[in-house]
Amino acid sequence: MNLGIGSRLKHKTYGEGVLAAISLEYFTISFPGHGLREIDRKTDQLELIESIEPVANTITFDEVEDALMKILKKYIEPEQKVELGNKWKGGLMVLEPADQNQAVKEIPIETFFHKIVMVRDRLRVLEQNVNSHKGLSDEEKVNLQQYITKIYGSLTTFNVLFKNEEDHFKGEGGK
Repeated sequence: MNLGIGSRLKHKTYGEGVLAAISLEYFTISFPGHGLREIDRKTDQLELIESIEPVANTITFDEVEDALMKILKKYIEPEQKVELGNKWKGGLMVLEPADQNQAVKEIPIETFFHKIVMVRDRLRVLEQNVNSHKGLSDEEKVNLQQYITKIYGSLTTFNVLFKNEEDHFKGEGGK
């Protein structure tokens, strides 16, 4: 049902009510004598009495989510200052294929280093999301955390690029 706030609906248990709010999963309906009730949008318990057109300039959930993510990235997860080791500054990473008919690929070491730091930062965010996830059991969190730790361990090869040891990847041995 594509309804706007103020639409009138009839519920099999609560009777007639007025649509007060809409979320992705629920309609919040005000029922006289029963107050506000959240009703699953997919229910077959509702009958439409009078439809009000949805307001065209409402903001979508995706737009709210995008705005929130921008705010979080800007204020909550500020990019940490991670320094490239001095010996690598201005350097070039050269990937030379075994097949001489293929072109050599050159990447500024700063570009490669930035991508490695982004991987590390995203792993940290993933780790926080796993640890705070309400739908996962403690056992599931531990299992996922072990995978994340193994990923950190796989990335220890790149520690040579970092100037400061506290920025290094640490796997199972370095917890």
